[in-house]
Amino acid sequence: MDEKLWKKAVAFHGHECPGLAIGFRACEAAIEKLGIGTSEDEQIVCITENDACGVDAVQALLSCTMGKGNLIYRGTGKQAFSFYNRTDGKKLRVCLKPGKNNGMERPQWQAHLLSAPLDEIFSFSEPKKDLPERARLFQTLVCDVCGEGAPEHKMRFQNGKTVCLDCFTTYDRGW
Repeated sequence: MDEKLWKKAVAFHGHECPGLAIGFRACEAAIEKLGIGTSEDEQIVCITENDACGVDAVQALLSCTMGKGNLIYRGTGKQAFSFYNRTDGKKLRVCLKPGKNNGMERPQWQAHLLSAPLDEIFSFSEPKKDLPERARLFQTLVCDVCGEGAPEHKMRFQNGKTVCLDCFTTYDRGW
């Protein structure tokens, strides 16, 4: 384990915890298997399937962020991360194997996560999703109901008006 990188992740997250250790080790796996480092712009893309502590490690170590458009949240709830390298096209999905903590207390579980071989705690596969397109800039439209602006791809047309998602009334008839 790279102690300097662990301390960087902890400083970003605010404390040590097993969840951060999961994301840290997932990043280690991506760094090792894909030969990647930090992402200045969108060279490295991560699709995270959870919104837990480990995502902070991805931001701290690989510089994937929502703001740059190279950190994408896909809420399956799984402790899984798909990493893509735009430079060479390599990609890797890293998923925590279920049931590996065997009733360990949090400190023991964290220590295990940080010291166990990567193949023991994660399964590795090719992501099913293709590399996402680069982030785009969109025109801002103004909601005819509340007067607030939002990008055009987040707006809806309803009753002859352009409306934001907050003002949009869904119509699903219970299906």
